[in-house]
Amino acid sequence: MSESPASGPPPQIPAQPTPPRPSAPQQPPATTLRQRLAELRGPSVAPHPLDARALAALAANPGCKRRALLDGAGVDKAGLATALGSPAAFGQSQFAFVRGNAFEVKVKADGGTELLRLLFERLGEGADAPGEAVVPDLTAAGPEGRTARTALALREATASGGWTLLDHPMLALEVAGSPVYLEPDAVVVHPDGTWTVVEIKSFPMIDASADAAKVGAAARQSAVYVLALERTASVTEGAQVGHRILLVCPKDFSNLPTASVVDVRKQRAVTRRQLARLTRVEDIAAALPEGTTFDPGRTPQELGSAVEAVPAAYAPECLAACELAFHCRAKARAEGAVESLGRSVRGELGGLTTVAGVLAAASGKEGDPADPTVAALRRAAALRAEALETANGGVRCH
Repeated sequence: MSESPASGPPPQIPAQPTPPRPSAPQQPPATTLRQRLAELRGPSVAPHPLDARALAALAANPGCKRRALLDGAGVDKAGLATALGSPAAFGQSQFAFVRGNAFEVKVKADGGTELLRLLFERLGEGADAPGEAVVPDLTAAGPEGRTARTALALREATASGGWTLLDHPMLALEVAGSPVYLEPDAVVVHPDGTWTVVEIKSFPMIDASADAAKVGAAARQSAVYVLALERTASVTEGAQVGHRILLVCPKDFSNLPTASVVDVRKQRAVTRRQLARLTRVEDIAAALPEGTTFDPGRTPQELGSAVEAVPAAYAPECLAACELAFHCRAKARAEGAVESLGRSVRGELGGLTTVAGVLAAASGKEGDPADPTVAALRRAAALRAEALETANGGVRCH
């Protein structure tokens, strides 16, 4: 006997209401580093390019957050210094610029025949003399495009096993968290896969010797190029970057090119270490007061406040390497900072940070006698007083 269905409609189970999904909190879009740097230099201001010379100077003073930020943001430091009332007569004269360009054209004429001859004479050991080198076209849109085109040309040249001359390649190097685009005069790829930086300068090489200071500056500049090339070589099979660069200069008092080999291993190691010590640009920017900007349209007072909001590390060496050096020197002197006397002096004075404090310690008015620095200052002051007394025939000078 089958069961009969229960009478009446089945009970209705009330539907459970679907709990509303929690809405995601609305967060403002994060400001990218590029946008932040554009705000710092002024929204309508094009970034001032950072070249290898400026990068070498930045690496020589890694403690200066002011220069790191201004260079990273592409601020025109020369224009900023003028607006602050401390202009610097800085840079290459127009005559020297034209002469340098004309000499570079001469060196690279006929597909770089003379340049390759000089390079083969100095660095061509173990290779066949270059006949006609390949000179690839490195034209591309924007610095990113040119960098990619250069990397491709370097890979192709290394794989070809011949001589290749890259005229004004574009390289990239990350500095303080931001990419910097660099343009050496030339890079030559050897048949064995070695990449050599070529630096062409217009200062003379007299009797196979050039001004040591200028050669040193060229070596530091070339070391930056070597570091940038090593990034590309690390992902290119069979490639190695030479740590000896070819420096090409006019011979004696003529316009004929000659060359010498400069080993930049020391400069490369120092520059690499110093660049690694640089504070990241975004960290410096994040610590600035709201609304800080170096827009040239602002008043000198506003620009002065913006500059002072970023810590600086002034030293007399800055006078030959930074457009803001005169402004920073005036501030350091006004504050009596011992940095204005030089890095070596600053290092010897330990915790004494002002000239007034140093003089007070030397005269015995301040300072702990047990402090070796204070004791040395007082001993030096006593010796000076004794020497002056002797020089004046026993009459003590006050």
